[in-house]
Amino acid sequence: MPGRTRLHETRRARANLLLQVLTEREELARIAIASNESFAGWTKTFTEPRLCAAIVDRLTFNAAIIDTGTRSYRLAQAEAQHSISG
Repeated sequence: MPGRTRLHETRRARANLLLQVLTEREELARIAIASNESFAGWTKTFTEPRLCAAIVDRLTFNAAIIDTGTRSYRLAQAEAQHSISG
C-alpha cells in the first residue's frame, strides 16, 4: 500500500508544519481556530497521539476557548426556514 503510506507521510508533514507555525507564532500574535470537532476527536485528523497532543497544547495554552455547542447554526437556520415555508 504505497499510496496509503505516502498519504500518511503527507498528513504527518502537514501536521508538523502546523505545529511549527503555532510554536513560532505563540509569542507573536493571536491565533483563531474554528473546528466542528471536539479536541477529543482531533486524533482522527492528527493520527499521531504525541503530535496531536502537542498541537492541542499549543492552541490551548493561555487560550480563550468558546464552545458553541454541537448543533450547527446553519443547519438550524435551514430547518427553521424550511418549517416556515413548508
